[in-house]
Amino acid sequence: MFRNQYDTDVTTWSPAGRLFQVEYAMEAVKQGSAAIGLRSKTHVVLGCVNKANSELSSHQKKIFKVDDHIGVAIAGLTADGRVLSRYMRNECINYSFTYESPLPVGRLVVQLADKAQVCTQRSWKRPYGVGLLVAGLDESGAHLYYNCPSGNYFEYQAFAIGSRSQAAKTYLERRFDNFMDSSREDLIKDALMAIRETLQGETLKSSICTVAVVGVGESFHILDQGTVQQMIDAFDIAGEQEAPAPEPDADAEQGAAAEPGAGADQVGAVDEGVAPMDI
Repeated sequence: MFRNQYDTDVTTWSPAGRLFQVEYAMEAVKQGSAAIGLRSKTHVVLGCVNKANSELSSHQKKIFKVDDHIGVAIAGLTADGRVLSRYMRNECINYSFTYESPLPVGRLVVQLADKAQVCTQRSWKRPYGVGLLVAGLDESGAHLYYNCPSGNYFEYQAFAIGSRSQAAKTYLERRFDNFMDSSREDLIKDALMAIRETLQGETLKSSICTVAVVGVGESFHILDQGTVQQMIDAFDIAGEQEAPAPEPDADAEQGAAAEPGAGADQVGAVDEGVAPMDI
C-alpha cells in the first residue's frame, strides 16, 4: 500500500520537494540492528548488535573488514551492506595495486557516496537500504564516517545508527568530550556501554554483540568473544564496586525528613548511574 502517488518511483519529486523512496531506504536503516562507532586520536572502535532470528540459526555478520586500515559496520539490509563492502574492498585493492599505498579513507567514502547517489537518480534502480559506519586510519589520523542511503556522508567523533540508537547517542553525547584522549581500552568500554543502552534491559553478552578495532600499529580486526566477555565482566565488577556507595543512603533515608536537600542530592547521584534503557 502506497503512502501517496509520489512514492512509486525514486525519481518522482513530491510537491514538497521530497523523494519518498529515498526516505523509505533511510527508514530501513532505522529498523536494522544497532551499530555504533567512536574514535580517538589513534583508534577507532566499531560495535554492533547481532541477534539471531531464532535459536536454530546463526546471526548475520554486521561488521566487515575492507582493508587492513578500513572496516565498516552496517545497519539495515545486510545483503546491500555485503555488496557495498565488497565494492569498497575492490576499490582498496585497485588503488593499492596502482599506487602501492593504502587508499585514503575520505576518498573511499566519497566514492561510496557517489555510488549510492546514482541509485537516487535512476528510475530502474532502488536506493541501497543500508547505512554504513566507516572506520579507518590513514596519514591524516583516525576517521569515522557515516554513509547514508541518500548519498550524503558525514564525519563524526561518535555516532550510532539502527534500532533504538537514540539511547546510544544520548550516552555518546554525554561522553564524547573525553573520546579524543581516550585509550584503546576506554574506547572499547564506551562502545560496549553504548551497545548496552540499545538493549533496553536485556543482559549484554558477547554472543549478541561484535566489536572491532583499528588504530596506530593495529590493523582492523574483530575481537574474539572471549575478549569481549572479559570486558563485559569488567563492567559488572565496576558496577559492584560502586554498589557500596548507596549503603550510607540507608541511614540518610531514615533522616530524609530532617534533611530533604541532602536526600535529593543522594538520589540524584544514584540516578546518574542508571542507564537510559532502564527508563
